[in-house]
Amino acid sequence: MTNNHARQSLKPHKQTMKTYRNLRILIALAGAFTFSVLHMSRAEEKKKADEPKVQLMFVQTAEDLKADGNTFRLVNVGQQALYFSDRPVRIAGHLTMPAYLDEWKAGEGPDNFSSDPPNATISVYESGNHENTLAVVKISHPVIDGKDLVYNYKLIEGTMPKTGGATALFIDWIGAGGGVGVGFHGAGAGARGVGLRR
Repeated sequence: MTNNHARQSLKPHKQTMKTYRNLRILIALAGAFTFSVLHMSRAEEKKKADEPKVQLMFVQTAEDLKADGNTFRLVNVGQQALYFSDRPVRIAGHLTMPAYLDEWKAGEGPDNFSSDPPNATISVYESGNHENTLAVVKISHPVIDGKDLVYNYKLIEGTMPKTGGATALFIDWIGAGGGVGVGFHGAGAGARGVGLRR
């Protein structure tokens, strides 16, 4: 009787040991899985951080130009601003004037134009000239005035004409976010760069 009683008391003990062993294995597997997920998540975050950001450049067109030493006026400016990028993906499209002006607001993120005013190349058709007049400027404080858009500017290179005909303004990049978002309509899967090329 005593031997049978001893055998019976060992069975639950062995079963309990087996349960603890299985539980330890499950805990170890759960830990390994959690570590693996965290590692993959960090690797994905690092990969995204290392990827070059899309850098959009903008183009605005106008029928005429009027300028003085501090401001220039894009007369009858196009109400759609074109944007494009070829690295790291090719993107092109257009956005409305209100959406473009939003890129000058701090609420658009750290890459907004207001906190980091862009350089731009202005290309102006002057009657009698065979080639367009080019000037590189730093632009700031865009203001809508009727059908015109007025910028403050500082001349970097070239000569700003006082008046002119058809005008195009090529505006240096802004990081997306600032970038392709609400108001942007388009398609597409370094340092500031627009300037005079000699």
